[in-house]
Amino acid sequence: MLKKIFILSILLSISVFGSINKSQLDKLKIGALVVKDLNSKKVLYSKYAEKKVSPASLTKVMTALLAIQSGKMNKSVRITQAMINVEPTIAGYKKGDIVVLSDLVHAAMIKSDNDAAKAIAIALGGGNEKKFIAMMNKKAKQLGMRHTHFTNPCGFDAKEHYSSPNDLLKMAEYAIKNPTFNKISNKNSYVYRVRRNNRIETFTAYTHNRLLNKYQYAVGVKTGYTNKAGACLIARAKRGKKDCLIVMMNSKVDRWQTAKSIFEQII
Repeated sequence: MLKKIFILSILLSISVFGSINKSQLDKLKIGALVVKDLNSKKVLYSKYAEKKVSPASLTKVMTALLAIQSGKMNKSVRITQAMINVEPTIAGYKKGDIVVLSDLVHAAMIKSDNDAAKAIAIALGGGNEKKFIAMMNKKAKQLGMRHTHFTNPCGFDAKEHYSSPNDLLKMAEYAIKNPTFNKISNKNSYVYRVRRNNRIETFTAYTHNRLLNKYQYAVGVKTGYTNKAGACLIARAKRGKKDCLIVMMNSKVDRWQTAKSIFEQII
């Protein structure tokens, strides 16, 4: 109870000051945090921005982006056994299912389905997941993500799968320049069809991003969680000409309320 009161007092103090209170944010139990005003291009707050972190499902921003940019969003993907040998968050595809690539992207971004992300990688890698991962790392290098290396398309914890808050910010800034990406990442749910054994099955992906329901100006982007990474979030809010991005890693406090409180002082 005392912990909740402490966190609430910090969030309220941020509101009272009418701007980001850096000393109070420093006290929050968040592994790393970056806040950027996209209009001024100014970083408003930075905590361990260059720290090596596990990106968890924030990885799927890169996976989805490469799929969108492939020009193959209408491609039909036949699900293989390799694509569904993942856990824990899955859509529940079966070997032999036919899923349109665009629907896989929605499932990977909105519900963070690992089988969808895996299917994207294998399909666009020409049956070779490693080829797609090489594409991910190539794009990361092009974006100036100097402290990033991907080993899987889902965000599973692995020794050589890492990034930094600043790199994730660069990735997000690039991704949100794509209208298709923005439209997908801002959806609360998505209904799509999968062909299974000559019949149609209906699937629904519900978002893990609670901020979309808690804050009216929130417009995406992606959530993430693993035991190693903790609770992660890339969040964006827009109001008129005001535009802001937050990258939050390994949060031990309510990431939704914290993000909302930060946004309210900026936009």
